[in-house]
Amino acid sequence: QGKELSYNNLLDLDAALAIVASFPEPAAAVVKHGNPCGAATADALAAAYEAALAGDHVSAFGGVVAVNRSIDSELAQTLSEQFIEVVMAPSFSDDALEILGRRGGLRILANEERRRQIPGERDYRRVIGGMLVQDVDGDLDERDAMEVAAGNAPSEAEWGDLLFAWRVAKHVASNAIVLSKDLATIGIGGGQMSRVDAVKIAVSKALEHGHDLKGSVLASDAFFPFADGPSAALEAGVVAIIQPGGSKRDAEVIEAVEQADARMVLS
Repeated sequence: QGKELSYNNLLDLDAALAIVASFPEPAAAVVKHGNPCGAATADALAAAYEAALAGDHVSAFGGVVAVNRSIDSELAQTLSEQFIEVVMAPSFSDDALEILGRRGGLRILANEERRRQIPGERDYRRVIGGMLVQDVDGDLDERDAMEVAAGNAPSEAEWGDLLFAWRVAKHVASNAIVLSKDLATIGIGGGQMSRVDAVKIAVSKALEHGHDLKGSVLASDAFFPFADGPSAALEAGVVAIIQPGGSKRDAEVIEAVEQADARMVLS
């Protein structure tokens, strides 16, 4: 049901579906203007959505919601109490459709796409006078291929948050910084010209919405050119960082992490 989908609705849906498809566990994502306001996984879908919304409930106003499990009446009731442009799920219970249907303008979409990603599939982007083409980034980086470059090995809980944040960061506009805790985003800084500014925005967002950064982790989609970004996060309470590495100043970044008695993984 609902109004016709707009250009931005379709772009946001594409981004939201890509996020929840990254996780085998129940997952939810709230996306607006191409970037996640929040994302989370949990044992139950309703808990995942609540955690995703809590990541930044202010920015989520008027966003697009995607989940990777069927929506029941409990979750439908929660969704109906917020202003959402689009909700997409694999399926909906009859009660859920009845509840959501009371919001006449809400777009309700059942995701029946079963196509698998084609090996060698390409991404395209138009530029003046031509087209840029690259391989689709369809890989999910595995823990076994990563290197602990600073501090002791992360705990199992920290590994879980690091890998979660790393998968979400893939879908945030660069420069991308994702703070996560308990398998949910608590602060996101994306699309910034300065990586340290992206860190500061992610930290300020987390604090603004009442999140405790102590024990949280950080994912950065590219290397830190200076130690100032990691230092700002570590001072706020971050205990573990994941990033690709490859900066000329990697040694300075590693030293800053070790001085804070924290841990850093290079993907």
